[in-house]
Amino acid sequence: MNRSFALVTGLHWGGVLFYVAAAICAIAGTVFKKDRLDRLATRFAVPGLLIHGAGLLVWWRIVGHGPYMDRFEVLSANAWIAVATLLIAGRFYPRLKYAGMVVYPAAFSMIAAGLFFRPEIKKLPPTFRSIWLILHILFYKISFASFLIAFAFSFFYLLKQRNRLQKLSRLPELPAIDLIAYRFTGFGFAFWAIGMLAGSIWAYQSWNVFWNWDPVQTWSLITWVLFGLYLHLRRFFNWHGERAAWLFIGCFLLALISLYFTPLLESSIHAEYFK
Repeated sequence: MNRSFALVTGLHWGGVLFYVAAAICAIAGTVFKKDRLDRLATRFAVPGLLIHGAGLLVWWRIVGHGPYMDRFEVLSANAWIAVATLLIAGRFYPRLKYAGMVVYPAAFSMIAAGLFFRPEIKKLPPTFRSIWLILHILFYKISFASFLIAFAFSFFYLLKQRNRLQKLSRLPELPAIDLIAYRFTGFGFAFWAIGMLAGSIWAYQSWNVFWNWDPVQTWSLITWVLFGLYLHLRRFFNWHGERAAWLFIGCFLLALISLYFTPLLESSIHAEYFK
C-alpha cells in the first residue's frame, strides 16, 4: 500500500512539474511575444495531463471509487478537467491558449493543495453509489473548468482595458476577450444547471426528496442564479466590458465558496464530500 501511495504522489508531482513548465512558457510566450514558447506550453501540458491522469486512475483503483470524496481527489480531478477542457477547446479556438496563464497555475495549485491535505482512503457511503451522482459531479467539474476559462478572460479584460501591462498587447482585442468570457460563462451556466438537475435526481433516489434546501444546494442555486443574472444583463441590458468583468469575478468567487467551502458544513447532507 505504501508503494501505491508513493506512486500516486509521484505521478501527481510529475504532473505538477509539467504544469509549472507549461505555465512559465504560456506567460513568457505572451509577454515576450514568442510563438515557440506558446507551442511549448501545450507540449508540456499534454504529458502533464497524461501523467496526472495516470495518478488519478491509480488512486481510483486503490480507493475503489471515483475522485469525489476526499479533498485530495476532488481537487486533483478538478485540476485535470480544467486542463483537459482548455486543451480540447484550444484545438478548435486557438485564442484560448492565453487562458493557460491562469488555468495551468490554478491546476498545479489545486494538486499541491490536495497533496498538502494528504490523500486518505474513504469508503463510499451507500447513498453515493449512483450513476446520477457521477453525472452530477462530472457536470459540475466541467462547469467549473468553463468558469475558470471565463475568469481568465475577464481578468485579461481588466488588465488590458486599464493598460496595466503593456506586454499583454498580444492578447486578443477587448471585444474578442469580452465575447470569449461571455460564451464560456454561458457554457458553464448550462452545465451547472444540468449538474443541479442530476443531483436532484440522485437526492430523490437516496432520500426520496428532490430538494430540501441543504446548504450546498442552496448556495449552488444562488450561484447559478447570479450567473444567470450576469448572462441576462449582458443579453438584454447591454452589459459588457469592465462592469461585466467585475460582475463575473464576483460570481466566480461565489462559485468557489459553493464548491469548496459549503460542503464543509456539518449540517449538510454533503458533509461526507470534501471533508
